[in-house]
Amino acid sequence: MSDTPALPATTREWHLLSRPVGWPKDEDFALVEAEIRQPGAGEVLVRNKYLSVDPYMRGRMSAAESYVAPFELGKAMQGGAVGEVVASNAEGIAVGDHVLHFGGWREYATFDAKQAVKVDPDAAPLSTYLGVLGMTGLTAYAGLLRTASFKEGDSVFVSGAAGAVGGQVGQIAKLKGASRVIGSAGSDEKVKLLVEEYGFDAAFNYKNGPVGKQLREAAPDGVDVYFDNVGGDHLEAAIGSLNLHGRIAICGMISVYNDTEPAPGPKNLARLIQTRGRIEGLLVNDHYDLQPQFVQEVGAWIRSGELRYRETVVEGIENNLEAFLGVLRGDNTGKMIVKV
Repeated sequence: MSDTPALPATTREWHLLSRPVGWPKDEDFALVEAEIRQPGAGEVLVRNKYLSVDPYMRGRMSAAESYVAPFELGKAMQGGAVGEVVASNAEGIAVGDHVLHFGGWREYATFDAKQAVKVDPDAAPLSTYLGVLGMTGLTAYAGLLRTASFKEGDSVFVSGAAGAVGGQVGQIAKLKGASRVIGSAGSDEKVKLLVEEYGFDAAFNYKNGPVGKQLREAAPDGVDVYFDNVGGDHLEAAIGSLNLHGRIAICGMISVYNDTEPAPGPKNLARLIQTRGRIEGLLVNDHYDLQPQFVQEVGAWIRSGELRYRETVVEGIENNLEAFLGVLRGDNTGKMIVKV
């Protein structure tokens, strides 16, 4: 007779009821109860322990064509999650295993075992597989080293630098021999974190004055690489400070995600002719071939203490939506995680 506790009959999950116009509102969403489906052939049932909320999810709430399918109305939303297998009908994954998957925004998830990646809770805290060792970490690693073609001696500017991706970009740049790393953030407290804990050479609060002016003061010799998480005035400022053959990796543009009208582009794009600068978009899906190298190198830096990370943890599935809105507001320092 098994000592395993009986599973509940239902799970709570977040549904998208209507597509937000502008800033998402509470009435666009609902936390509903749904029946837990037992796994069929080749499937697993997972009790989620940690859920990820990320800026890109705002795009999935719209019907517009994008690089990832929109969330379906009236159905459970998806997102990164890590949890424990509580029932398995699949070879290679057993009850008690921990897996990374995309059945987030819910307490329990049943899905094809091919969509699960086993993770080791003894090698690193489970939450790190959603952040510093997960998709956001790989985004930082691939975006800096491959998309932006970082090389030793480069001067690097990172916007949204106290977020999950930005903080890692700046630290990797320092570990790889950057001549100078500059970050922008939305509070004096975050600026202090960047310099004192993450080892940035300089940082500024973009709310304290024009970004272009503050960047010129922080990087008087210009920048070779700009890693963009924000867009808007940050992108324009970076183009204005870009050195010869500078590179810009566009990871996100959180400043315009809730705009109802198209945001104006940078007014100084012609400067790219003078600098022979390059702007390239970045999607982590294109770079999973770097995963083994990323985990090995970044994992070693984390174990040695050379690379630091922060997590903002929100308790409870009922607060999943508020945690997501918090990411859009910039409430988080480091990766925003929901503990189920």
